[in-house]
Amino acid sequence: MDVTVIGMGRMGQALAGRLLEGGHDLTIWNRTAGRAPDLVARGATEAASLAAAVSAAAVVVTCLAEDDAVRTVALGDDGIVAAAGPDLVYVDASTISPQLSRELGERVPRFASMPVLGSPAQVASGDAIFLLGAGTDVTGSLEPLLASLTRTVRRYPQPALAATAKLASNLLLLDGVVALAESFAVGRAGGLSDDQLRELLGESPMVAAGLKNRFEGVLTGDQDAWWTPGLGAKDARLALEVVEAAGGALPATAAVRDVFERTALSAAHDDDITAVTRLYRQ
Repeated sequence: MDVTVIGMGRMGQALAGRLLEGGHDLTIWNRTAGRAPDLVARGATEAASLAAAVSAAAVVVTCLAEDDAVRTVALGDDGIVAAAGPDLVYVDASTISPQLSRELGERVPRFASMPVLGSPAQVASGDAIFLLGAGTDVTGSLEPLLASLTRTVRRYPQPALAATAKLASNLLLLDGVVALAESFAVGRAGGLSDDQLRELLGESPMVAAGLKNRFEGVLTGDQDAWWTPGLGAKDARLALEVVEAAGGALPATAAVRDVFERTALSAAHDDDITAVTRLYRQ
C-alpha cells in the first residue's frame, strides 16, 4: 500500500519502520524536516510539504502529540482534508480526546481512530496492541496495513470508542506510577533502602505487569523516555473531561493530573513519566 506517516516522534518512527518492513511504499512528513534520516536511508520518501505527503498516499496515518496538533494537520487550510482525494483513508494513531475523534469521524468520509497500547520498541517488534475504531467499510481496507503492524487489534465500531479505550488504559499506568512513587516514599521515610524496596515490591503481585516495565525508573529516576510528564498530564486531563462531560468526577485522577503537571514544570524534554519520583525525593 502507499502509506504516509505524519509525525516523526519516537512512536511515529517506530510505526513507519514497521510499515517499511511490511513492504509498503512509505512517505513521511514532519513539521521539522530531517527528523528521520534512518527511515529515508531504508527507503522512505520524505515529502517536501504536507499536501505532497497526503497526495502520495492511499492511507495517511498521523501520530502526533495532542488535539491541537491533530486538528491543525487534519482540518487546517492546507491539511489532510483539504488535500485528500475521495478515496483516501485517514487513520489517527495519536492519543486525543474522544470528542475530536468523533468530530474527525463526522468530517472525514473515511476515518479511523487507531491509538496504540505499547512502547515504540513494542511497536517496532510487532508486539503492541492497536485499538481500531471505525466502520467495517473503512477497516476492511486497512487489513494489509494492520497485518504489517501487529498481531493484536481491538476493534470498536466508532472512532470515539477507540479513543476512550486508549484513555482508560493509559490512566491505569499513570495512576500506578504515582502510587508506586508514593509507596517508595513511605518505605524510604520509614528507613527501607532501595534494595529492600526492590526485594519487597519488585515481584509483588500488587504491582501490575505493565507497571513493572517502569519499576526501576520510578525507584531510581533513570528511565528511557517515550511518554513525557507533560503528555501524561494531558492524558489524565482528557480522562477527566470524558467523565465530567457525563456528569461524574474522578478525584484521584485529578490529583494524579496535578502531580504530572508539577513534574512537567521542571522536567527536561527527554524525561519519562517516571520523573514524578523526584517530587517524593525532595
